[in-house]
This record gives sequence, structure tokens and C-alpha cells, in this order.
Amino acid sequence: MSNKIQHSLRKTLVCTCMGLTMMAGSAISSLANAAPTVSFRVYSSLPADENSAHYVWFQRFQNNLEANENLKGKIKLNYFPNGMLGKEADATQQVRIGAINMMISGSSIWATLVPEVGVLDLGYLFKDYEHVGRALDGKPGKQLSDMMMQKANVMVLGYGYSLGARNIYTKKVVDSPADLKNLKVRVLPVPNFIATLNSMGTVAIPMPGGEVYSGLQMGVIDGVEHDAATVFASKYYEIAKNATLTQHIYNPVLIAMNKASFERIPENLRADVLAAATEATNYERQQSQSMEKNAIVELEKKGVVFKATDRDYFKQQVQPVWNEFITKYPDIKPIVDEITSAENK
Repeated sequence: MSNKIQHSLRKTLVCTCMGLTMMAGSAISSLANAAPTVSFRVYSSLPADENSAHYVWFQRFQNNLEANENLKGKIKLNYFPNGMLGKEADATQQVRIGAINMMISGSSIWATLVPEVGVLDLGYLFKDYEHVGRALDGKPGKQLSDMMMQKANVMVLGYGYSLGARNIYTKKVVDSPADLKNLKVRVLPVPNFIATLNSMGTVAIPMPGGEVYSGLQMGVIDGVEHDAATVFASKYYEIAKNATLTQHIYNPVLIAMNKASFERIPENLRADVLAAATEATNYERQQSQSMEKNAIVELEKKGVVFKATDRDYFKQQVQPVWNEFITKYPDIKPIVDEITSAENK
């Protein structure tokens, strides 16, 4: 073979190899750019549907991440609804250690790790959800978030709203506060829920959600306290057609994230992630209030009668519960004072 031909072949080979190398490098680069920077597991105990306050927040947050050019494709969220990753109490521990990265839940369950958070379950602590927002967007919210960081190793990404205030739904007609006396009312198995309902004159019965309907049917309980959307979705209205607008608890939805998981987000993207969470919280709050109004309309169509009651009377009745909680956790006193002072700002 002539030197000229050999030289030509070598040149062709070199060019081919270089081309392949560049193509491979380009492919690797494309893959790297396409792959999410971080992947997070997100826990919720509620279904993934539009009637879930958890899912409303999650969907908006996910959409915000995708709509942001800096974040698009950089963060992958894997949503696990319906308690797929275990019971809520166990999930809080998993978030604390980082096995679950994020959790959307009511604030009450976090009192298992940070007892002071139970302050948000005190009856008549809040006048309405606007009061909740003012307080938790301000100093009280920051103080509680700091406690969550110190004791549970989690960041609070936001305080959303549940789907309306908690009211009491009964089989019996309730015309005055005295008519609630000794009625057996199902409550969440949470200390301040139980104490609050007992102080209001009822007999608080902790009971899993799955047993409530049959409990009403069989007379094990006389009523249930919950938000209107849940009463409608769970069909409690088929048995308990009397709604007393006690509006006794406005506990919020809490979005928590493991601290180390958050720190996996590249530093230059963290502010955008926090902004996406804040916007999702504001959006979820707006949606929750309209969802409560719609649920009440639907319940009235099903024959549920709503009656106002003397909330000031009940607020006085629950004061011993406040005093006992503050005595047990004295660090919470300034937070309660701040929340109270935020009522009419």
C-alpha cells in the first residue's frame, strides 16, 4: 500500500474517532442536562385528588417548579398519597432522618416530635383563617418553625389551610351550647382536640376515620367534628344532619422538609424553590376557602342544617386547656400572646 493511501486512511480514522468522541460527549452532556439534579419522596396521608388540601398544594408546587426556567427538570418530585409510605406518626420520624424528604400533613401530627406545635390545636386560638395566615406568616410562625428545625431537623416550607374550620355535626338538633352536653363526638386522637371537645361539654371519643360512619350508624358516637369538605366526601351527612358552627379549631396544613434533603438542592436554586413553595401556599389557602364554601352549599342540598352558636361562651370554656398547656410548655406563652395580638391586625 502506498504512503499516500496509508496517510489518507489514518486521516479518515482520526476524523471518525474524533467525530464519535464528540457525539458521545454530546450525548452524555444531553443526558446530564436532562436528568433531574435531585429526586424527592413526598408523603401525604390523603388521596391524590382535587378535594385534598395536600394535593392542591403539591400540584401547585410541582407546577411552579416546572414553570421556572432555572428549576425546570432539575427537581423530581415523587408523590406518595394515601399513606403509602406508612402511618403519619411513623412518617414524621422518616422525614426527621431523611428517608422521606417532604411531608404534607395537618400540623397536629408533628406534636409527636415537637410537643409545642400542639399549640395550634388549642380551641378558639384563632378567629378565622385570615388570623391563621397573619400569625403564621409572622413571628409566631417563625418561632414554631425554629422549634421544628431544632427538635425535628425539618424546615417548614409553609403553613396552608385545612378545608375550612372544624364544626360539630350531630344526629340530634343542637339549639344551644347546653345541647352538646354529654354528646359522644368523634375527635382526632390528639391531646388538645380531646381536651378542647371535653371542655366544650361533649364526651370526646378518639376514633380512626375509617370507623366513623359505622360508629354514627350504630350509635357508638352521636356526632363528629370536622371540616365541611371531609363531612361531604365521607358522607357523614347521611346520618348527622345538624351542623353547629362552633368553628372551634383552625389547625393548619404544614409542609415540612428534611433539612439535609433541602441542602441537596444546588445553592443557587434554593431561593427559587422557597419562592415556589410560598406561592403554592398562598394559592392553596385561596382554594381551601372556596372549597369550604362549596362543601357547605352541597351539604345544605343534602339536608344538613347549619346553625350559629355562642363561640364566645365556648372560648371561655376552653381557657383551662390553654392554661394547662402553657404551664406544661412555658416557652409557648409568648407565642400564644403573639397569636392573640394578631387577631385584629
